[in-house]
Amino acid sequence: MNPKTTISFLLFLFSTCFVFAKTITICKTGCDFNSIKTAVGSSKSGDSLFIKTGLYKESNIVIYKKSLYITGEKGTVIDTQNKGYGFSVEATDIIIKNLTIKNIEVSYTKEYAAILLFKSYDFVIENIRVERAFFGFLVQKSKDGIIKNNTISGEGKAEADSGNAIHLWHCENVKVLNNDVRRMRDGIYLEFGNSSYIANNYSTQNMRYGLHFMFSNDNTYENNTFEANGAGVAVMFSKRIKMFNNLFKKNWGTASYGILLKEINDAELQHNIFEDNTIGVNADGTNRITFTENTFKNNGYAIKVHGACYDNIYSKNNFLHNSFDLSYSGKLNSNKFENNYWSNYTGYDLDKDGIGDVPYRPVKLFSYLVNRTPESIVLLRSLFIDLINFSEKVSPVFTPENLIDNKPLMHKVTW
Repeated sequence: MNPKTTISFLLFLFSTCFVFAKTITICKTGCDFNSIKTAVGSSKSGDSLFIKTGLYKESNIVIYKKSLYITGEKGTVIDTQNKGYGFSVEATDIIIKNLTIKNIEVSYTKEYAAILLFKSYDFVIENIRVERAFFGFLVQKSKDGIIKNNTISGEGKAEADSGNAIHLWHCENVKVLNNDVRRMRDGIYLEFGNSSYIANNYSTQNMRYGLHFMFSNDNTYENNTFEANGAGVAVMFSKRIKMFNNLFKKNWGTASYGILLKEINDAELQHNIFEDNTIGVNADGTNRITFTENTFKNNGYAIKVHGACYDNIYSKNNFLHNSFDLSYSGKLNSNKFENNYWSNYTGYDLDKDGIGDVPYRPVKLFSYLVNRTPESIVLLRSLFIDLINFSEKVSPVFTPENLIDNKPLMHKVTW
């Protein structure tokens, strides 16, 4: 077959698919079908399924190798009655939108979800409300998808009987946008998820993390709010991550933080707000990270640096009224602090250039003592602590001598 004939044949097949594609209507009476599962089974690739308002007690609706557009009318509810999945999908060009799916079965051996996608490409999940979820959306070995404008909530009492709201595993180029996720184990979870974009989501009251990802490179997270989660956000074993304009707020508890950075390299954090957290940033094994124009406000610790953190740059950040601006383990430092605003800075600016004439040491001796003896925190506001902090500032013994902001700003940074 010559090239012209081949092209003509392909165009014929393509046009034929659209000619025979149809819209299937589903309702309780008087429609093409009264069962979603039956309608899916009878559909052809390219068909549209329109589900009219009503309660449909169905589960384990399987879509296999069919490109379907499934949409519900306002008030369309699928009740799985705790009998497995809502939809189980393995397909390309799949759209599921405008539905409520509720009562997902809790299992200790299977990851039941409102929508399971496996080896699915070019998919859209939009305007789905999931109530009493085990897992919300479980996406595996899939790529080039959009998950947006969804609301997912669970009622699990412990991590063991709760799954994740949006769970991506071995996925690539997925956009997670404008979702509200709450009362799950993790709000958004990625493992081996690369080149994805997570934006404008609200993640709150989740038992473990608002966002949790591991072994996931080249991802961007911006304009998200992570509030009042069990342990905030965890970013682990990943490279080239961009985190912009996020709010980490009220992640409070004995083992909580705004964000945990564990074995992260070559990342950027800019224009984020860390407010009212036990620890704003908990860093362990992080290298070549730039923290620029972030605000740390009213945290227990603004930044807590553990071991193996090298060549990180902290510049033009606001440190406002934290109990401790910086906690640092060890006496060696290769990180750079410069041109930050420190509300605890008491220096002066005689030449009025906006930069303090006296360098600022952000690590207090008392933070070193609290790390070693947590009970000493009761002395936080005592005169004795002011004296030992002053003595360490004059002659550093326990804190890195070169950990210093030589150009502290006199005014808060705005952006």
